[in-house]
Amino acid sequence: MALVIRLRQQGRTNRKCFRLVVADKRSPRDGKYVEKLGWYDPFLQKEVNYVIDAPRVQYWLSKGAEISERARALVAKVAPEVIRVLGQKKVKKKKSVQAAQKAETSVKKEPAKKKVKKSPEAKA
Repeated sequence: MALVIRLRQQGRTNRKCFRLVVADKRSPRDGKYVEKLGWYDPFLQKEVNYVIDAPRVQYWLSKGAEISERARALVAKVAPEVIRVLGQKKVKKKKSVQAAQKAETSVKKEPAKKKVKKSPEAKA
């Protein structure tokens, strides 16, 4: 099952609020989810209008869940270290892939040389 951390839309018309959830990639936006990680309410007039459980976000990312762009921006406000660690893992993986490709190209064998038959006239 492919999991994604994304925002789930809640609330009424013209008064949306969102939940940060872990859900199956194939489920609809407002469909069922695996776990609630936090919430975000853009209409609150307080300084902090969101709550996120950063250790659980880190847990799900370590298990292979992807994160949507909007959810990434929200998590970056609350727990930038989670996003930093995620970025470092991607850079490390990219470097290892590049090193493997470089090693693969250097190991390739040269094409076999064709044997040329000498004609009997060339011997004389």
